Amino acid sequence: MGSAEAPRRFGLALAGVAAAALLVWLAGRVADLLLLLFLSVLLAVYLGAATDFLMARTRLNRGPAFAAAIAGTILAVIGIGALLVGPVVEQTRELFGVLPRYVPKWEAQLEALLAGIPGMSEIVRPGEHKLVQLALEEVRGFAGEVVPRVFGLLHGLINLVSVLIMALYLALRPDIYRDLLMTVIPPRHRDAARDVLKGIVLALRAWTFAQLLAMFVLGALTAAGLWLLGVPYWLAFGIFTGVVALVPFFGTLISSLVPALFVLADGDGMRALLVVLFGFVVHFVENNVVNPLIMHKHASLPPVLTIMSVLICSKLLGPLGLLVAVPGLAVLLVVVRKLLVERAYGDVETPPTAAT
Repeated sequence: MGSAEAPRRFGLALAGVAAAALLVWLAGRVADLLLLLFLSVLLAVYLGAATDFLMARTRLNRGPAFAAAIAGTILAVIGIGALLVGPVVEQTRELFGVLPRYVPKWEAQLEALLAGIPGMSEIVRPGEHKLVQLALEEVRGFAGEVVPRVFGLLHGLINLVSVLIMALYLALRPDIYRDLLMTVIPPRHRDAARDVLKGIVLALRAWTFAQLLAMFVLGALTAAGLWLLGVPYWLAFGIFTGVVALVPFFGTLISSLVPALFVLADGDGMRALLVVLFGFVVHFVENNVVNPLIMHKHASLPPVLTIMSVLICSKLLGPLGLLVAVPGLAVLLVVVRKLLVERAYGDVETPPTAAT
């Protein structure tokens, strides 16, 4: 009996390894589609949280509350767009129109900076690194690839519609997909799976609302501060700051330095320094006040792990990886805490981590 059982167990183990390898291979082949699914989950988490909020504070059932959440979101987007799209588009058009005037000044300042560094004058000579020429070559390349870019835009539109539709189905009836997931998990592990799933939902909800509030706060404070400092195109830079807040740390660096370049090009070094300092102060307040108040213990992410997550996801998954790096890390930490720390080690009290 024992001699017959050993080959069977070996065969099952081998089949399990083969199935796992096949799943990993398939995941690699359809990684971009899995990213779209994850984006749908994030949007569904937001809609589900908004629906639960309305249900808890009104007498609406889930269907009407869900419709109200969608209608409120659409009205908010339309209202913000009506207020900001026109001025932002106008300032962005003006910004691109004056770029050819600013780029030569940046080149001259870069050459002056390099000339003051010992040994760099022999490596980089004046006139050998023309940013304007590179920009013009990029424009020509864009014009020569109109048809592929049109098809790329169409493909992106299809992906966007797919994400929206999947998010609506996930948010309206999450129980269907939760129960479907439970059916493929062995019965003895279903309690752990439900606990992990609940923790993931809490973490993603905390991250989603913290991110939305952070984008609004950063965009509004940056626009107001740049306007007070007399920075040109302050509204466009404020919106840009709110958008790049999706990428922690690196978005902070870019959104703080870019407005300063336009001030520095006019020869006002002190005001450019104030712009940079103001940007970092605003991001410091957001990272240490806004996010911790919302995320609390559900999605507290260590800064080093957050940076590494952004670097790894951008390298493996491209630009879309930047969007899912931080929420993906939040999900991973929930899985590690629930399965490894709490259930395997029996350590329910985990040490707190710093929020990014």
